[in-house]
Amino acid sequence: MINYHPDQHLLSLHAKGELPLSMSIAISAHAELCPHCQQQLDQMTIALSEQQFESAVKTQSVDTNDNHQLDALLEQLLNSTLDTLEVEQASTIEDNSVSIKGQHYPLPKVFRKQINASWQGIGKVSRLRLDTGEPQARASLLHIAANGEIPEHTHKGAELTLLLAGEFSDCYNTYKPGDFMLLDKEHQHSPKTLEGCLCYTIVDAPLYFTKGFSKLLNPIGDLLY
Repeated sequence: MINYHPDQHLLSLHAKGELPLSMSIAISAHAELCPHCQQQLDQMTIALSEQQFESAVKTQSVDTNDNHQLDALLEQLLNSTLDTLEVEQASTIEDNSVSIKGQHYPLPKVFRKQINASWQGIGKVSRLRLDTGEPQARASLLHIAANGEIPEHTHKGAELTLLLAGEFSDCYNTYKPGDFMLLDKEHQHSPKTLEGCLCYTIVDAPLYFTKGFSKLLNPIGDLLY
């Protein structure tokens, strides 16, 4: 069961097409895993479409009869377009997955054109960077192998984590696939996983490690994040 979701503001910005690519990928991937949020996005998209068409109709001073004709034409066009898209998607979907350390993970469709790099990592933690063209935000697939953890840290900026497969836990909770978590400098945690996990992450500033030998990484944090 998914317990953590993007808020209404983020969903609305996504429906309007106003999010940066990294965050738009996160919302799309979450919605593919979460029927509840997908339904909300569908409703928002319909409402926004109706607002746009109503505004266009008023601007053009179309009479009532023309409105009925326009509604019928729009419904026919949308249904036809959706049918065409479904056929095209069914015929073009290819293997959309990643493999790391003997594990194979299917991915949400939104990642299909994003996976064009290789894994890098240390120990049980591996990262595959995604190129979203954003100067500040860093978007990645993050894999933690079984019985692995990320040392305790806080955040100089914001950190989004969308769990795609497996499980992990921290001092706040245990997370399941589809959970969407936004953290900032007010949060300090050390994610751990027993069975291993794959996440999509976005950070806009380096992590700040707070305990043990990992604190030695802080002076070069700008290079690592």
